[in-house]
Amino acid sequence: MTIKLPQHQLPSRPQLPYQWRSLPHAFLHQARMQPHALAVCDSLGARLTYEQLLIKSLALANLLATSLNSSPCVGILLPPSAGAVIANLATAFLGRVSVNLNCANGQKSLDAYVSKCGLKHIITAKAFLKRVNLEPKCDLIFIESAQEDADLLTKIKSWAEAEFIPESLLGPLMPGLSSRHRISLSDFGLTAGKGSNPPSSKIDEPATIIFTAGSTSDPKGVVLSHGNILSNINAIRAQGQIKPGEIVLGVIPFFHSFGLTMTLWAPLCLGETVVFHYDPFDARRIGELAELFKATCLICTPTMIGNYIRRCGPEPFGTIRNCILGGEKLKRQQMLSLKEHLSITPVEGYGLAETAPVVACNVPNHVTLPDGRIIEGTKVGTVGLPVPGTQVRIVDQDGKGLVPAGSRGLIQVKGPQVMLGYLNQPAETARAVKDGWFNTGDIGFLDEEGFLTITGRMSQFSKIAGEMVSHMAVEEEILRIAGLCAGDIFVTAIPDDGRGERLAVIYCNVDRTPEEIVGELKKSDMPKLWIPNAHDFIKVPALPVMPNGKLNLCKLKEIARDRPNSESQLN
Repeated sequence: MTIKLPQHQLPSRPQLPYQWRSLPHAFLHQARMQPHALAVCDSLGARLTYEQLLIKSLALANLLATSLNSSPCVGILLPPSAGAVIANLATAFLGRVSVNLNCANGQKSLDAYVSKCGLKHIITAKAFLKRVNLEPKCDLIFIESAQEDADLLTKIKSWAEAEFIPESLLGPLMPGLSSRHRISLSDFGLTAGKGSNPPSSKIDEPATIIFTAGSTSDPKGVVLSHGNILSNINAIRAQGQIKPGEIVLGVIPFFHSFGLTMTLWAPLCLGETVVFHYDPFDARRIGELAELFKATCLICTPTMIGNYIRRCGPEPFGTIRNCILGGEKLKRQQMLSLKEHLSITPVEGYGLAETAPVVACNVPNHVTLPDGRIIEGTKVGTVGLPVPGTQVRIVDQDGKGLVPAGSRGLIQVKGPQVMLGYLNQPAETARAVKDGWFNTGDIGFLDEEGFLTITGRMSQFSKIAGEMVSHMAVEEEILRIAGLCAGDIFVTAIPDDGRGERLAVIYCNVDRTPEEIVGELKKSDMPKLWIPNAHDFIKVPALPVMPNGKLNLCKLKEIARDRPNSESQLN
């Protein structure tokens, strides 16, 4: 089955009177249209209007222009903050490719990112570098020093560019705005599959490199174009996930595509306000910021929001009217809990780094289906409809043929948000994208109205005694029985001599014993083969979480695998 997006009713934001050419071009228009509107605040005390943000970004770009070498990529090692926004904007104005670096995976991973991208320069901050205890092996540009060292001439030049110079004249000065500037795709190990080489326009050029989370495999560098990200922003504008007048709470690191698109580029290209905090797990401070700035939109993962509500209670989030969740599956039990605590229905979406990231999302307004029916844009339990311009199809698990509506299979995506490719991995790119269709590796189904439901990844199924068993389905049932929240339980598989594999349950924050839970599972409609043995429940103080807020699947599987082996017992 293949689904294209139905027509959406547009929110009240007016049609913008220009065609976006690049990400910095879109931001520049907002800064020129509403210079005195508040753009960015952070927990470190920054508070910048669009005009101030533009001037500071142009000043840093002018300083960098004299020091950067020919490398097309610039590393950025900063947490979510006004400084990180300025660094990303300055890099974009120069027509360079940003690489927001994951600081939480240690020195070895950082060295690998630097090597893979050929980084010669990294923009960072002295205090932050000291806190994360890393030593990047390239030239460092300290953002606080660069801004202090800007001479009077640079400041005057940046102010004049921000205030007076027409865009047609700014283009030659700032390659990131110029349609005549070109970056060769061959620098990234890519071919001209989505355009010419060099790209036919600025919008087709690489804008950023995002490394996959590495929760299930080695991280790969995903090369995204300006057009990939802008297509997501256009979809967000059309569907109204980020509404006019929004105050967005930004907590997801920019090295995650969800954070980069949804909390940096989308709000600033749409003219909204963002409040940043550098630590996504500092629940109490995030609650304080939500209350102080009267945040209206919270964008995070289900694990994060569950942590915030547990530690802060719902009161600090009383002004939140829009909660956008992604990055991992929203469990039904948690959705009900959030709806009760926040008095709103969370909007769940779905995407990957390779799709910039949004593929599908529930929408807070009505939609018109191709047959003319008008329906609610949100369907609980699904990740919504494909975003504008996107096709989603479900194929059998061999990838050879379409399956009927309601049938489970591999999810494939085709649309303007599909990546340019993997950095210097042409074979991996060719395996992942065929005829424009990206193979997500996720399992799910489309219903008759086109809503997409995710049932797991191929890696989240086990073959037990010849039958495919969904870890997610078992998790959902245990959550229902035990009254747990997402982030409290994880189901995986361990080897079993008799049946090939058997299920293991890693859990925390539960009052009921494994024997009681298994007893309730046996009373449910769940197949006997799917029910784990009480002996294979593993209690931990907390489930390990990665810096992007998602569960660390590799670490969880290690916990299950390293547990002393025992004889399997049939349920």
